[in-house]
This record gives sequence, structure tokens and C-alpha cells, in this order.
Amino acid sequence: MRVLLTGSSGWLGRFLAPLLRSAGHDVVGMDVASGADTRVVGSVADRALVERLFAGDSIDGVIHAGALHKPDIARHPKHAFVAVNVSGTLNLLEAAAAHGVSRFVFTSTTSLMITEAIRAETAATAVWLDETSGPLMPRNIYGVTKRAAEELCRLFHSEHRLPTIVLRTARFFPEEDDTHRALSGENMKANEFLNRRLTVEDCARAHLAALERAPEIGFGLYIVSAPTPFDRGEVASLKTDAPAAIARRFPDAPGLYAARGWSLPAGIGRIYDAAAIERDLGFRCETDFAAVLSALRAGRPLPFAHDPGYVSPAVRLASKAR
Repeated sequence: MRVLLTGSSGWLGRFLAPLLRSAGHDVVGMDVASGADTRVVGSVADRALVERLFAGDSIDGVIHAGALHKPDIARHPKHAFVAVNVSGTLNLLEAAAAHGVSRFVFTSTTSLMITEAIRAETAATAVWLDETSGPLMPRNIYGVTKRAAEELCRLFHSEHRLPTIVLRTARFFPEEDDTHRALSGENMKANEFLNRRLTVEDCARAHLAALERAPEIGFGLYIVSAPTPFDRGEVASLKTDAPAAIARRFPDAPGLYAARGWSLPAGIGRIYDAAAIERDLGFRCETDFAAVLSALRAGRPLPFAHDPGYVSPAVRLASKAR
């Protein structure tokens, strides 16, 4: 299958493009920045470019992973987010429908599920989040535009029967958190495997699974995150005494963390439930919190990427242009 992959030069794209090729697909990479897997340099907001690409390349499947992201809020005005994340998605959907594309996978984000109240963790218990959670009130332009793009995907499936899967991905970025620095980057990432993180490798695998299963699913929207070790009955204890809840399942976790100079989370305010994608697509992340502890126990490298100096190709390109 010839697959158009937007965002091919980005963090996810550098893992997803080789995975697609290993599965036998011909990858047409598209990105605003050049890269090893980018055949077309340009923006999805360029409608004429998108139309020429579909008309000339016999695209059969689309993975739309390119976007302006939350850290880009500091670098780009709101209308740029609308142009790329909303109009760009519409350009791809219209071209896909017009040219008989057999499947469309859209990379969304769990961020759009987080209201200001959830982010502030004002609830008395941890908030359990799945695909039915709402009402959705995204707290910034990134979330607003991703939410709008999700609804465009739903609309095109309804109107054109375009098989479409939306993946609300949890965190998988390699760099430091751009707002929270209370813990070291590695410590914070390790903790997040309890409730809201996955590896970039697992994220790529989820996209491949969605691409393969989209025609039989029709339309699906799924949270993609490492499976949480907790259940809904623990939301109160997770908020008030997370270390005790963690130690009940992983008795040696406190000692392993102490040996590395790390801290377990005092409380957990929200949890992403990824059960639906496992149920419907048979996909489950390979790396979870148990895998992190296993690496600590054996003295192996951590099973996730951490690169404090990572800068996306698009940001590097923008810096050169200034």
C-alpha cells in the first residue's frame, strides 16, 4: 500500500516510516522540514500541494501525524494552528475522499481531554479518562484545533464512508516537560508510565495497527497510552497516597526509586484508560511501568527515550529562517 505520512521528519515520523516500510508499505513522507523519510517538503495547509500529491502519487492510505503542537503555542499565533491543524486536516480529508483512499489515520492527543480543572487537579479523587469522558473543553488553541480536526474526521466518515481511526496519543516526546520541572526528566517520564505516557515505538506500532484495521472498524476513536496497573476503584487512594497504591502492586518500587534518587508521585490526578484500543484493535503497548522497574532492577538502560536537548526539525527550520 502506498501510504502518505505527514510529519515524516518529526519524532514520531522517524520511527513510523521505517515501521511502515518493514510492513511492506511504500511511504510518501510529507513535512515542512526535510528529513530522511520526507519525499515532499511542504505544508498540509497548502491545498494545491495536497491536491497535486494525491493526483500524482496514487495514495491508498493516509497517516496524518503532522501538526503544530502544544510547545508551538509560544512560537506561532492562533491562526497558524487553525491553518495547519484544522484546514490542513480538511485538505487531506477532501483529497482522500476525492481520490478513493481506502483508510485514514489521524494523530490526535489526550491533551484535548484536559480541562483547566483537571489540569489543576481540584477533584477529590483521580480523574479516570476514557473515550466517553466529557464534556470536552480543551484549554488551549492546540487542543481546540485537534478537537475540531477529530470532528472533521468523524464527518468525512459519515458523509463519504472513509474508514478513519483517530488516535488520542498520550505523551511520548523525548524532551523535558515545558511546564513542570519539579522532578528530573527521566524520573517524571518513568512516573508517567503509571497513567499517561507511552514510548514512541509503541506509538508507531499503534498507528500501524490502526492503518491495518481501519476498513473493518469504519470509524474509531481511541486513547493510546501504556496500560495503567490501576483500576477505577483506586481513584481515591491514588489522589491521596499514590506511593502506597504503587507499592501494593510493585513492592520493590520504593527501593528501586530510592536507589536512583528518584521520587514516586505523591498523588496521581488523572489516568488514561487504554482498554478500548486493546479490545477493538488488539493493540497493547509493550512498554509499561513494570518494564521501567524491570530495567531498574536489572541495571539496564531505561526503556524509553529521554533527550533534554531534542529540538524538532520544524523548530530548527524556523530558527534558521529568523
